[in-house]
Amino acid sequence: MAIGWFSVLQAVPWGQVIDNAPKVVDGAKKLWSTVSKKSGLEEVEIVDVQSAYSDDAEALSAIRNRLTALEKSAADLHKQMLASSELIKTLADQNAQLIKRIEANRKRMVWLTVVCVVMSAAAIAGLAFVLSNHTI
Repeated sequence: MAIGWFSVLQAVPWGQVIDNAPKVVDGAKKLWSTVSKKSGLEEVEIVDVQSAYSDDAEALSAIRNRLTALEKSAADLHKQMLASSELIKTLADQNAQLIKRIEANRKRMVWLTVVCVVMSAAAIAGLAFVLSNHTI
């Protein structure tokens, strides 16, 4: 069984895997640095704007500030989603390449097994023929 795994590992396009590894690592680092900067959702105090501020101008200003903060937060979340999607796509592409190579190796193993069975049968038939014609 170890020989089977060894042949599979030899057939993996390690050059491509190694070439793509820095891209995956960079994507993961960017994603992690973006996510780790955030301490999670900041607690937003829900305030009745009309009662918290004495005049309408202050209330409107507070609403605008909160809306700006929410829009920035939504934009940051969108960037994180795009980074995550790109990383997932890269990993999926690499996975597809590895699966394609494994499938090719599986077909080669089936072909090799058939050849070995045929060769073994021929060897046994040859040995039986030689032993049946050989008299001591």
